[in-house]
Amino acid sequence: MKRLQADPAESVSPTQAVPQLIAATAQSLPEQDHALARARAFAEPLLACESLDTGENILAHADAVAAILKTIGGSEAMQAASYLVYACDHLQKPQEVIAKAFGDNFAELAVETTKLVRVQRQARQTQVANARASNAISMAQTVAVQTENVRKMLLAFSRDLRVVMLRLASRLQTLRFFAASKLPVPPGLVREAQQVFAPLANRLGIWEIKWEMEDLAFRFMEPDTYRQVARLLDEKRAQREAQVAHLRACLEADLKAQGIDAMVQGRPKHIYSIVKKMRGKSLGFDQVYDIRALRIVVASIPDCYAALSWVHSTFTPVPDEFDDYIAKPKGNGYQSLHTVVRDGNGQPIEIQIRTQAMHDHAEHGVAAHWAYKEAGVKGYAGVSASGAYDAKIAVLRQLLAWERDLSGEQGQGDFDDRIYVLTPDAAIVELPQGATAVDFAYSVHTNLGHRCRGARLDGVMVPLNTPLKNGQTVEVTVVKEGGPSRDWLNIELGYLVSHRARSKVRAWFNAQAMHETVAKGREAVEKLLQRLGKTAVKLEDLASQLGFNSADELFEVVGKDEFSLRNIEILLRPPEPAPSEDDYLLLKKPRSAANPAKGGVLVVGVDSLMTQLAKCCKPAPPDAICGFVTRGKGVSVHRTDCSNLREMVAKNGERVIEVEWGLPKAATTAVYPVDVAIEAADRQGLLRDISEVFTKEKMNVIGVQTQSVKGTAWMTFTVEVSNSGRLAKVLAIVAELTGVRSARRR
Repeated sequence: MKRLQADPAESVSPTQAVPQLIAATAQSLPEQDHALARARAFAEPLLACESLDTGENILAHADAVAAILKTIGGSEAMQAASYLVYACDHLQKPQEVIAKAFGDNFAELAVETTKLVRVQRQARQTQVANARASNAISMAQTVAVQTENVRKMLLAFSRDLRVVMLRLASRLQTLRFFAASKLPVPPGLVREAQQVFAPLANRLGIWEIKWEMEDLAFRFMEPDTYRQVARLLDEKRAQREAQVAHLRACLEADLKAQGIDAMVQGRPKHIYSIVKKMRGKSLGFDQVYDIRALRIVVASIPDCYAALSWVHSTFTPVPDEFDDYIAKPKGNGYQSLHTVVRDGNGQPIEIQIRTQAMHDHAEHGVAAHWAYKEAGVKGYAGVSASGAYDAKIAVLRQLLAWERDLSGEQGQGDFDDRIYVLTPDAAIVELPQGATAVDFAYSVHTNLGHRCRGARLDGVMVPLNTPLKNGQTVEVTVVKEGGPSRDWLNIELGYLVSHRARSKVRAWFNAQAMHETVAKGREAVEKLLQRLGKTAVKLEDLASQLGFNSADELFEVVGKDEFSLRNIEILLRPPEPAPSEDDYLLLKKPRSAANPAKGGVLVVGVDSLMTQLAKCCKPAPPDAICGFVTRGKGVSVHRTDCSNLREMVAKNGERVIEVEWGLPKAATTAVYPVDVAIEAADRQGLLRDISEVFTKEKMNVIGVQTQSVKGTAWMTFTVEVSNSGRLAKVLAIVAELTGVRSARRR
C-alpha cells in the first residue's frame, strides 16, 4: 500500500486517531444504528487516502465490496466487515480495537480475512520475484504455488465461512477496477480468478459472481476473442430481445391458461459461457442454443414437470438436450429442469424450469441461506440443517468438493493423494489418501493419537483401521492414559498411512525402550560402584570423565552392552602395571609344584582333571593358554593375554597351572566357540552379507548380538572354530565388505 501525503501541519497518524475514532463513532451513531454505517465512519479516516497495490483507492474498493455483498444477500454485518478488514493494517492491536468498538464477532471476521489477504499478497509477490529472477515461471511452479494457496484458503475458510464471501466479492471488485481503469492486469491475479475463485463461486452456487468473474477474466486473457463475441451479441441484440420478449409473454399466458401459475424471464448472456460451449462442442456462434434462453419459475415441483410437459408438447424437443437436476441435483445443490426445444421456425430455445426456492438458491447459492452464524436453522445443498452446526458442515463439504473440482481442472493430480475431513468442531484436517482415524488423531495432537482407542465417522462407530473419505466428520474416543499399540506399525493391518503418525508411534516405543535401557544401565553402574566401594562418586562427574555429556548417555550405552563396565573399573581403580617378561615366567611353574598330571602338565581334554574353557576370553587352538585352579570347579583355561587371568595371577599366583592343547579323539573334530567383534556403518543387508561370509567359509554361527547407534552398527558374532588361526583369514574377508570398519576377535 502507499499513503498519499497530506499537509504536515494537519497530519495525524491513523493509529493515533483510533481512540478518537472509536469515541466519535460511538457519539455520532447511536447503538441501534446500522453496523454498516458505523463501520464506514470508523474506517473512512484510515482508508480515504490509501491505495491498494493494484492502485485502487481502498475506501472506494470497500464501498464496492459492500455493494456486491448486498446484491448477493450478504448481511449488514458482512458488508461492515469489508471496511474493517482494511482498517486492520492501520491498527496495532486490531483484534482488541475492533472488538471494543464493534464486538468480538466483527473482530474475528476482520482479522481472519486480513490473514488470508496477506497470504495471497505474499504468494503473488513471491511469484513476481521468481519471474524477475528467471524471466519465466514454469507451469509446475505456478501450479505448486496455486495449490498451496488453495490449501491455506481451505484452512482459513474452515474457521469462518464468511471469509469466503468477502474474498469473492473483493476479487470481483478488483477485476471490475482493472476493466474500468484500463490498467494492465497482473497475469497471476487473472489466473487465480479463473482457476480458483470462479470455481469456488460455482461450487457454492453464487452464479452472479461466477459468471461476471469468468467474463472479466476471459476479457483480460483473450481480449480479441472477447470483443469479437461481444460484437456479435450486440449486432443481434435488438432482434433477439424482441423475440425473447414475445416468447416470454406467450409462454406465460399459455401456462396460465393450463392452470400453471408461472413467471417467465429472459436469461442474461455471459460471453465466457458462450465461448466455452462453442469450443467444447465445436459449434458456430449461431449454433449455440442458449443465445435465446428463458427461465420458468413455478410454485411447486409438480408444476415444474407439468410446465415441462406443456413445453415439450408445444415445441419440438432437441434430442439428448434434456437434464433433470431436480431428481438428481448437482453436487452443489443446484436443482432445475433443463431442456432445449425448437420453435416453429426451427430456431433453438433453451428453457430452464424451477421453483422459487430453487431459483433463490440458483441465484445466490450459499448466500441465500448461507451463513451458519447468521442464517439460524436453514438447510443447504439438499441438507436439512437442524441447527447452525449442520449448516456449517453442509457448506464446508461444498468447499471440499470445490477443492476436488479444482484439482481435476488443473490436471496435475496435486490433490489425488490428499483427503479433507472435519473435526467435531467443523475444522478441516488434511490427510493422505487412505488415512484412518488414528492418522486423524495424530494430526490433531500427538497425545490424542497415543490415547486413541475408538472412532466414529459421521456418528457411526467404525474400526480404527477404516479408511476415511472426503468430507466425513471424525470423532475419536480416548483413554486418560496409555500409549499406542504395536499393531499400528503393522502395515498389513492398515492402522496408519501417514508417515508423520508412524514416526510418532515409533518414537513412543523408542522412548519406552530407551527408558528401560537407561534404567538397566543405571542399575549395572550402581552395582559396580557398590562392589568397588565407590558409592560416593557423582554419576554426572563419572560420565563426564568417561567422555559422555550426561549420566543418562552413559547408562544408555551400558544398558545396550556397547560400553564395558571394565572401563569404569579401570577409571576408578587403575590396574597393576603390565607384567614384564619376568612376570610371565611365573606362569610356568616347576613341574614338581604342579598338580599331579602327566609330567606335571595338564593336557586339556585328555587328562582326568575337570577343565573348562574360560568364557571371558574363549580360547581355541592354537592359542597360548594357561590354567588356573578354581575352588570346586576344576581348572579354568584362559588365553595367556587374558586380562582376567593377569588379575588372578597377581592375587593367587600359586594356583596357576601349565596347560596345553591335547589331540582330539580319532574320527572327531573338536570345535570351540569364539567371539568376533565387528564395527561398521549401518546399512540395509549388512547382517546378511557378514553371515554369508561365515557360511561360505564353513564356520557355524551360534550367536549374534547387534546394535545400531547413530548410524554405526556394533555386532558380536559367536562362531565355532577348530583352529583360531584360520579365523584371522575369515575376518580379513569380512573387513573388506562395504561399510565394515573393523573385524577382530574379542
